[in-house]
Amino acid sequence: MPNRKRTTLALAAALAGPVVVVGAPAAHAEVVDVNYQCVTPIGPKGAVSPIDIKSVRSGGGHKLTMSFQKGVSSSPVELGKGAMNPSAVIEVGGADQGKVQVSGPANTEAIPANTPIRISDLSGTYTPKKSGKVTFTAGVLTIKALGTTTTCTPKNNPGPSLELDVEGPGGPADGSKGGSSTGGSTDGTSGGSSAGGELPRTGPLDSAAALGTLGGTVLLTGAAGVLWLTRRGQRPAG
Repeated sequence: MPNRKRTTLALAAALAGPVVVVGAPAAHAEVVDVNYQCVTPIGPKGAVSPIDIKSVRSGGGHKLTMSFQKGVSSSPVELGKGAMNPSAVIEVGGADQGKVQVSGPANTEAIPANTPIRISDLSGTYTPKKSGKVTFTAGVLTIKALGTTTTCTPKNNPGPSLELDVEGPGGPADGSKGGSSTGGSTDGTSGGSSAGGELPRTGPLDSAAALGTLGGTVLLTGAAGVLWLTRRGQRPAG
């Protein structure tokens, strides 16, 4: 009896294994130090600010929020409430290419003269044009205040602050959605049907649902098997 119980527990644990994969994240984010060098009306200025970029799914796109943890420039005169308006560009790379314009509200409090200008969170919407892994990197920052424009450019070739798995309007990167395909893919796999009986791949959410369904089916099958083994072990000798 003890051996049968150990076998049953081991079988149940092995069958439950595939379900854990469903929770794997499809995004990677990190705070990146960006060395901004600014061209201002009174001469060059610069500072390093840690930048992070977050994403929230919004309809068919992604709302991006770019956050500055330190100020990157200053003004020789006080900037009154609402006098400074920031905007920036987020560079899109990887499977998709382009730029996302982000902007934020004007300063809600006066900024004293010769103190770092703290940039509010900047946001904008990214709509994928292609499928695959896409990176988002801090680009040029623009500050408009009192009729002047200050342009700050990253000079240290910063790495991406965010990486996402996205799905463009044409479907998954491997082209398997919607029938067979003879074209290539961005991740090195071919689309269409497979002679080996491989299930078609869809986007991250569909894949999670498919894996969850598969895991549930396997667990039900495993439960039936365990019940059969238990009942078989209890069959009277004859």
